[in-house]
Amino acid sequence: MKSLIRHASVATAALLLGLTATAIARADDKPTLAFVVNGASDFWKAAEAGVKKAQAELPDYNLELKYPEQSSVAIQQRLMDDLVTAGVKGIMVSAVDPKTSTDGLNKIASETALFTTDSDAPQTKRVAYIGSSNVDAGKQAAEIAKKAMPDGGKCLGFVGLLGADNAKERIQGMKDGLAGSKIELVDVRGDDIDQARAKKNVEDALVASPDITCMVGFYSYNTPRIYEALRDAGKLGSITVVGFDDDPITLGGVKEGTVAATVVQQPFEWAYQGMKLMAAYLKGDKSGIPEGGLIIIPTKIIGKDDVDAYAANLKAMSGN
Repeated sequence: MKSLIRHASVATAALLLGLTATAIARADDKPTLAFVVNGASDFWKAAEAGVKKAQAELPDYNLELKYPEQSSVAIQQRLMDDLVTAGVKGIMVSAVDPKTSTDGLNKIASETALFTTDSDAPQTKRVAYIGSSNVDAGKQAAEIAKKAMPDGGKCLGFVGLLGADNAKERIQGMKDGLAGSKIELVDVRGDDIDQARAKKNVEDALVASPDITCMVGFYSYNTPRIYEALRDAGKLGSITVVGFDDDPITLGGVKEGTVAATVVQQPFEWAYQGMKLMAAYLKGDKSGIPEGGLIIIPTKIIGKDDVDAYAANLKAMSGN
């Protein structure tokens, strides 16, 4: 299987989209709202579609989706600083590393309306978080593993940013969900959202840890890299794979039975609802902000019986 969309083209297209939107904002003086992601990944294509839908319903605003050049705290901070300097009225961000970014995020919050998505930064002055309960998503991953391996086993996880809240919460949620079972999540390897490194982590694990019977891809691209490494090693089907998100390779693996199931999120809704929430907030309407500022969009498990219908709905949402 091939990925339908190349990561570099995603980032380039989004960058051009953002530059175009900025130019329009300067031309017509409409307030601009920005959705800033944590790195280039096909995962964010659905969010692009959500921003596009919100734009159609918010004609008095210019909406942008921005990719940092690299998945780096410093580069993401510079991107947000540039947006503030350009006069952006609100930013929704998936912070690369919330724990080490408190001061930087609070600086942004003091200059514009700051919302978080995907990975929350509750210690900051953000207005609200809209996204998944990553703990619950981790527990759903545990349910997949327990169903696929009733006799137990050892799982090894792979993730992009070990320090990000979404990663830590998914990992902890899975450990909680596995408590009392015969399955153990023995370790998690990080790759800093480096696609080549992500695959190499899996390849190295196949050599160094032959007792591993399960692999978990905690970020959207991790499961495809697991799939590719297992395929190249001739081990597809011999190791249980638990996925996250809906990369085409992941969904293809679910359909053919080489991926047990995948936990999917709703980045389309994060972007669509998030942009509308920010616009309302800027107009003084805070009714959509609950106490505590947490707006949870549920995750769900997609298995072999659900994958075709899910893929068709995803295609329709994205307009492809």
